[in-house]
Amino acid sequence: MKERYTSERAKSIVPSITISMASKVRKMKAQGIDVISLETGEPDFDTPEHIIDAGTMKEGYTHYTDSRGIPELREVIKNKLWKENKIKVSADEIVVTPGAKYGIFLTMLATINPGDEVLIPNPSWHSFEACVKAAGGIPVGYPFKMDESPLNFEAIENKITHKTKMILLNYPSNPTGMTLSLDELKRIADIAEEHELLILSDEIYEKIVFNSTKHYSIGSIKKKGVLTLNGFSKTYAMTGWRIGYIAGDKEVIDQILKLQQHSVTCACAFAQKAAVSALLGPQKVVKGMVEEYKRRRDLIVERLNEIPGMYCPNPHGTFYVFPDISKIGLSSVELANLLLERAYVSTTPGEAFGALGKGHLRLSFATSRENIEKALQRMEKVMIHECK
Repeated sequence: MKERYTSERAKSIVPSITISMASKVRKMKAQGIDVISLETGEPDFDTPEHIIDAGTMKEGYTHYTDSRGIPELREVIKNKLWKENKIKVSADEIVVTPGAKYGIFLTMLATINPGDEVLIPNPSWHSFEACVKAAGGIPVGYPFKMDESPLNFEAIENKITHKTKMILLNYPSNPTGMTLSLDELKRIADIAEEHELLILSDEIYEKIVFNSTKHYSIGSIKKKGVLTLNGFSKTYAMTGWRIGYIAGDKEVIDQILKLQQHSVTCACAFAQKAAVSALLGPQKVVKGMVEEYKRRRDLIVERLNEIPGMYCPNPHGTFYVFPDISKIGLSSVELANLLLERAYVSTTPGEAFGALGKGHLRLSFATSRENIEKALQRMEKVMIHECK
């Protein structure tokens, strides 16, 4: 096919490394190879039964819905945002999307003009950069450290130019697992106000936090110019249901709505019904999953720190660790390939998450403690013999 048939926009975007790695792992497993997957950001729990029951197609939820989302779900989301996040929006300031990722994509298309700059964390989930580029924008990374206080505000302000239109937040962070304090969020709100920046706050991991860590929403601090993104995939183990939402200023939400109308029309009808049950149903299932994630976190952090050359801090939340491997002597890509080919353990190179991800490896502990222990034994054995 002639190169002129493809757009420069599409060519500027690299394939998803995590999805590509997951595809490679599936092929290896299909060949009978016992690969332990630590690369996938997907809960290994089944969707809770009461949510599955509510999402049955037998109730007639098999047709188009309002492009904003069914009124019942938007009302429940509105109440959730006020009760849990202290964010006040109306039901018409919410759009339910087929997955939170699509909410990011629509937001960029609705707000970013070609040449606009968007500040994104570095390291961060690689789809942020791809969505900015898809809208013709320019992603500009700001440091998000593996630290109790991840942000350097002077560094952020130094990144702001006359072209900067938005600052994107993701906390707890994929891949670092670190989160932001209330004071840090206030500082970001002040910077955004001073420079007239829009804020997109991705809070998909808000419920997966450990110990005394608390989640605060920047939308409770800054009432205008904040778009809050969330969904059901991580908290309720609903990845395959593809259901998320974006809430904020109606001026922006109405533009997002138009784009949804002309692309996918609406989110899946029965998945929306299931999402109502997720928010209104018993939350002890979430508590149980988070307690198990904490046990897994403690295990994987302890075991990684026992491997010579590795240093792994405790993440505040999510189900990821992001150990420093810089003393091992291999790049993150080289180490990830070595572990896959020799230990049959799949991980994600830190370089996939931005320049500041170099010298790190992302491992997901959204798998059983048995798998984690088995994977770390394999990794340690290979690294002791191969990484000298």
